Amino acid sequence: MPATTMPKAQSDQSHARVFDLAEHSLRELNQALHKLTPGSNETAWEVLHPRGSHSVAVGVDQPVSIDVRGSVGYYCAGMNDGATITVHGSAGPGVGENMMSGQIIIKGDASQYAGATGKGGLLVIEGNASSRCGISMKGIDIVVHGNIGHMSAFMAQSGNLVVLGDAGDALGDSIYEARLFVRGKVESLGADCIAKEMRPEHIALLQGLLDKAGVTGVKASEFKRYGSARTLYNFNIDNADAY
Repeated sequence: MPATTMPKAQSDQSHARVFDLAEHSLRELNQALHKLTPGSNETAWEVLHPRGSHSVAVGVDQPVSIDVRGSVGYYCAGMNDGATITVHGSAGPGVGENMMSGQIIIKGDASQYAGATGKGGLLVIEGNASSRCGISMKGIDIVVHGNIGHMSAFMAQSGNLVVLGDAGDALGDSIYEARLFVRGKVESLGADCIAKEMRPEHIALLQGLLDKAGVTGVKASEFKRYGSARTLYNFNIDNADAY
C-alpha cells in the first residue's frame, strides 16, 4: 500500500474511527489526525496495537478524543493542542512535551521528562513518573497519582505539579513561579525551592485540579506546597510568556 493511501475508517459501537497500527503505518495515523479540520465528524479515534511506537498522535490540534489501546514509546501526544488523548498503558520519555491545551491521560507509568516545557492543558499520570517530570513547565497542569523521580520541576516556570505519592531528590531545582503540591515525602529540595504555606486559595486550586484529574478519596489539605524562594534569579512573572 502506498504511503499516501489512507486506511478506511471503521466504526465500533461508539462510532470511533479505529486505526490498527499492526496493519497501517504510524505516519498514516499522524497524517490522518493532522488533516482534521474544525467541525469534522471524526471526533472519536481508537488506536490499536501501538506496541511501543514512538511519536503516536503528535501535533493534534483539534478537540477530538483518541484512545490508544496499549503502551507507547517516546514523545507520545507531543504538542497536543485541544485533544483528549488516553493511553491505556504506559508511556516512554517525553509524553506530552510542549503540550498547549487539552488533556492527556496515562493509565500506567510514564518515563522521564513527562510534560516537559508544557504551556497548557492537563496531563494525568495514573501510575508513577520517572525523573525530570515537568521540567521547564510553562503553564501546564500535571497530576501524578503515584511517585515522581529526581530533578522533577527543574526550572519550572509556571503551572502546577501535583504528586499524590513521593518525590525524589532535588525537587524544584532552580524553580521560577510554578506551584508544586506533594502529598508524600520529598527526598530533597533543589536550589531555591522551599516549603510554602498552604493558604485557602491554594487548597481551592488544588482541589479543583484533583477533581479535574478524577482523584477521589484525597483531600487537598493533605498536601504540602513548594515553590521558589526567589533568591536565585531575576524574573518578572508578567513576562512569563516571553520565556
